Amino acid sequence: MIVLFICKTNLTFADPKLKLGLEVYNDKAQCGVCHTLKAANSTGDIGPNLDQLKPSMAKILYAVKNGIGVMQSWEGVLTEEEIEAVAYYVFNTTNK
Repeated sequence: MIVLFICKTNLTFADPKLKLGLEVYNDKAQCGVCHTLKAANSTGDIGPNLDQLKPSMAKILYAVKNGIGVMQSWEGVLTEEEIEAVAYYVFNTTNK
């Protein structure tokens, strides 16, 4: 069983877009201050719980680029690559 866990972990981080998305989520945009996302160990309760919401890729991209509710727009703050990576990360960790 341990071998399977190690392989899964290595496969997850073998994807550079997933790794960048986690870095943006946790460090640059600090999404976890507002959002709960189990994969990122975040427990914010200002915005929606992303594990429960399971947003589509299109909804994530829209929210990050344009802002929604009290969430600010990240367009112009994050690069297009970072926006796509964080959306990819959230989508892939919530829609398993």
